[in-house]
Formats: sequence, structure tokens, C-alpha cells
Amino acid sequence: MEETTTWDEPRVGYVYLSLGSNEGDRIRYLERGLEGLGREVRIDRISSIYETQPVGVRDQPWFFNLVCAGATRLKPGALLEFIHQVEDECGRVRSEERFGPRTLDIDILTYDDRVLERYDLVIPHPRMHERKFVLEPLAEIDAEWRHPVEGRTAKEMLDELDGDVIRPVAEPPPGSGPAPIL
Repeated sequence: MEETTTWDEPRVGYVYLSLGSNEGDRIRYLERGLEGLGREVRIDRISSIYETQPVGVRDQPWFFNLVCAGATRLKPGALLEFIHQVEDECGRVRSEERFGPRTLDIDILTYDDRVLERYDLVIPHPRMHERKFVLEPLAEIDAEWRHPVEGRTAKEMLDELDGDVIRPVAEPPPGSGPAPIL
């Protein structure tokens, strides 16, 4: 029998996640990512979708990105494993090429106010404060969120960035309206 999450149990943590896609039907991959995440994350906020330049390897299609937030009973390591499962279900192929094209990429930006450094997981995301494609959608859904290490709000960090091209593409994906706030 398949185990399912029941939401009447206490939550473990509140997370902000970044989703991106630059292969195939990018919006559909973001929708599938949100649907998959919904099995273990009770998503209550989703940003608009933004089109952004690739980081690192520029000779590839542009990304569609969004940020979502919600509660989860999974601890950080288990959440990372679950995220990899969702990415794999969406056809993600992991290669040696860092910053290469992908059907779906999901990053844990924050987990409560935790600061965690493991070989496979760093929270908060170590480069989020440098990335407009993360900060623009994050500031849209929670401009006053404060980075636990940098000490600045999402809006303050966003205002300090320039150079990256980012364009709003769409409202949050259809059918992915916010769940009730816990």
C-alpha cells in the first residue's frame, strides 16, 4: 500500500523552492514539477513564470523559472531525495555538464531559517542572493523574506542586482492556485 502524506500532522518545515525548465514544453514541465512536489509539499504560494537567460552555459534555450513556497513534513535530506525523484519523473537527465539544459531543475532555496552545509546540500542556496531569476519571483511572493545569513530581505537583494535579463511570461501555472495557508 502506498504511503501518503496526511496534512493533519504537524509540519516539519516551511520551504521556498525554485523551479526551472529550458527543454521541451517548459510551462508543462513546471506544472508537472508543482504537481509532483504537491505529494510532499503543501504549496501555498506560487510566483508568476519568468523567462531568463541561462547561467554559465549561454548557448542553450532560455529558462522559464518560478518560485513556490509551502510546508513539508520531510526533513532537508529527505526533501532533496524527493525533489530528485520528481525531476527524474519529468525526464531530467543528469550529466557532467554543470548548468546545461534540463527538462526540470528544482532547488531548495530555504528551509525555515536553517543554515545547513552538507556535501550534497547547502541551505540557504549558496548563490540565490546573486540570481535575479530566483530573487524576482521570490520577492513577488514574499518581498520581506529575510536571508538567514545575508540578513537582507528578498527585495533588498533584488534591488542590488543588475545585468540579468528577466521577463515575466505568465501568471502562475493554470490549476496551481494557492492551497489554503496552514
